[in-house]
Amino acid sequence: MSNSTKRSVRSPDITQLRAFCAAADLGTLGRAAVSLRMSQPALSKRLRALEDIAGAELLERSARGVTLTPAGRRLYPEARRLLDQAEVVEGLLDGITEALPPMRLAVSHTIAEFLLSPELVAYQADDHQQLPVELTIANSYAVRSMVEEGRADIGLTAAGPGDYREDELEQLELTDDEVVVAVPQDHAWYQRDLIPQRALLQTRMVMRDPTAHDRRCVEAVLADHGLRMAPALVEVGSTTVAKREAIERSAPVLLSILALDEQRDRLYPRPVDGLNFPRRFVIVSRSFAALPRGERDFVAFLRRGRDD
Repeated sequence: MSNSTKRSVRSPDITQLRAFCAAADLGTLGRAAVSLRMSQPALSKRLRALEDIAGAELLERSARGVTLTPAGRRLYPEARRLLDQAEVVEGLLDGITEALPPMRLAVSHTIAEFLLSPELVAYQADDHQQLPVELTIANSYAVRSMVEEGRADIGLTAAGPGDYREDELEQLELTDDEVVVAVPQDHAWYQRDLIPQRALLQTRMVMRDPTAHDRRCVEAVLADHGLRMAPALVEVGSTTVAKREAIERSAPVLLSILALDEQRDRLYPRPVDGLNFPRRFVIVSRSFAALPRGERDFVAFLRRGRDD
């Protein structure tokens, strides 16, 4: 994505990423369509939608097949990693009884990427009756909308500064979080104990897309202080890509503290003088009391150890 062009970024869905990786792996759209058990026009539609989101061609088409473009080569390893994560989650849900209706669970990207898998493993190992799960991953705004509209029974989402709107959903605390400024070792801020406000506001950073809750949280806190961030250096659709861009560009990045592993990521949080960006993750439902017993047990398990 061009640094000079700022645009809203939508998040791709799993079917688009599967179509992209299958085409890249197999070398032709026909083979990819067969492997995914869909028609070639349907596969092409998913690829066009993904390229529209990316704002660039990801596959070079020719009579001999398809090959990755430079943009496609950058996306492929991240898309493959996300698909592998999706397969892990699907594997965790294999073998559970089909007699029960599925629990329709919608979760935000950070929760799906960094919190959900170990919680599902722990839940299944805790002698609970296992529930079939229909899982949707989306940004926090979309998660709340899905629950409010009855398209999901339970939502796991961010809450705090930058919330989009008021709704009538019931809400339970899940865990505290904070959005932080993280920097690689070769950035000047790595040597600082405290980032001056003026430096923060004048510096272009790696950020999630404008609909992401962590970015909205920071923007809301700054607005309360009559402040505004500089334009994004680059906008990305996932936390993993944000980390990679921060390392490659030697730039600051806005991240959830829960998503940051200093040793693995080689990114280090630095506080901002006079500012902090707290938020929390919550469980939402239209009515917790109206949930089936199994779903109420799942909510209670997620909240184990928390005071009511």
